[in-house]
Amino acid sequence: MSNLKTREIKAFVPAKDFALSQQFYTDIGFEKRSEGSGVAYFCFEHCAFLLQDFYVQTYAENFMMHLLVDDVEAWHQAIIASNIAEKYGARVSNIVVQPWKMRDFTFNDPSGVLWRIGQNIWD
Repeated sequence: MSNLKTREIKAFVPAKDFALSQQFYTDIGFEKRSEGSGVAYFCFEHCAFLLQDFYVQTYAENFMMHLLVDDVEAWHQAIIASNIAEKYGARVSNIVVQPWKMRDFTFNDPSGVLWRIGQNIWD
């Protein structure tokens, strides 16, 4: 398998209201690079996902995205400053030290998808 190469892996994130979810992700700093046939490509630097105009409540509420960052405090401040709690009813948690050696916080998108943004910590 040593001759196999990869470029990236992306998740298809469900959207109950496709237009609203696109605005949400733009508001928190993701760039929409393309859209067509019910799929929008979003990225931030080299991290990306595909937002899809597809929704099943059970799937969305059991879907989680994880973004590993260098500075969790800066991301937490940016998410708070984006006003997603007020604008979209998102629940944004405090930063928590996790037993898996990570500091992270969570928030939900308009469809119920849970995002976990974290920073590794080492003893």
